[in-house]
Amino acid sequence: MSPTNSRDDITIVRQMYQALVLHYMEAKTQAEIAKELGISHATVNRLIKRGHQLGLVEIKIKSPVEQLVDIEARLVAIGGLQRAVVVPSVSDNPQTALQRVGEAAARLVLETIKDGDTISITGGKGVSAVVAGLKPSRSYDVEVVPATGLVQGKHYTDVNHVASLMADKLGGRAYQIHAPLFADSPAQRDMLMGVRAVSDVFSKAREATLAVVGIGSILTDDSSYYDLHPSSSADRLAIERSGAAGELLAHLIDSNGKLADYRLNHSLVSLTLEEFATIPQSIGVASGASKVVPILSAMRGSHLDTLVTDETTGLKILELAEGNAA
Repeated sequence: MSPTNSRDDITIVRQMYQALVLHYMEAKTQAEIAKELGISHATVNRLIKRGHQLGLVEIKIKSPVEQLVDIEARLVAIGGLQRAVVVPSVSDNPQTALQRVGEAAARLVLETIKDGDTISITGGKGVSAVVAGLKPSRSYDVEVVPATGLVQGKHYTDVNHVASLMADKLGGRAYQIHAPLFADSPAQRDMLMGVRAVSDVFSKAREATLAVVGIGSILTDDSSYYDLHPSSSADRLAIERSGAAGELLAHLIDSNGKLADYRLNHSLVSLTLEEFATIPQSIGVASGASKVVPILSAMRGSHLDTLVTDETTGLKILELAEGNAA
């Protein structure tokens, strides 16, 4: 229908416009519109349909998560991930941000696991936030197994403590590791890995169906790596020289996600990164400015299937990755 100068056509166009405004902007029913305009219900129906055909109506759906979905898609497009889950940044407080990220990762864990599964985990603040966020509606017949040796001193570095909490929340069973995270030498590491009580735990970890791990920062004063292994200034200089950009299962990795040439990498009582890669599903949990470079390193090394982070951190990862690509 093309408007002309005839009085009838102008009347029809005016009625069409009125009907569209009343229906879409004032949310009135077609019966109400018919009564208000003094025309039949069938005529109102035809006017609205014709308005659509003429392109007079544009419908836009705005979603509060549209920005988050875009960030997730762009993170996956960088490469190295199958999925990204980004939560809104509702506070500048890093603890609040990590809590929200942990809750999102906890929901993902509950959507993923099934009875009979084995979950391999690291210690750390990120995984502890996941455990705190778990609110299962039923018990799960699962096993929770450490992926690394033990660091005592802080509750979140104690992987046995975190594993026990997760198992209790899920109604499953936890395995305990009775070996330190760092051996004194590669030879001692090999000896510890050969102890049956230790090797049995790592055999279970290698058979896991799901891994939930933190991603550690390295070169800032609040780096989580130094909670695992307090280091001297000489050690920190060696870390910088190694090109380390982040930490995964206590392994220092460079900006491309490859194992850094740092001596303690050879003394870790832990799954190797190659063994970790064989676990069918892995979820990495991290947020905060200090985690941007480590997260991107883990992505470039294709170490994770899924990343859970917050909006601010996700945007900074994109800024760094896209800036480097420019």
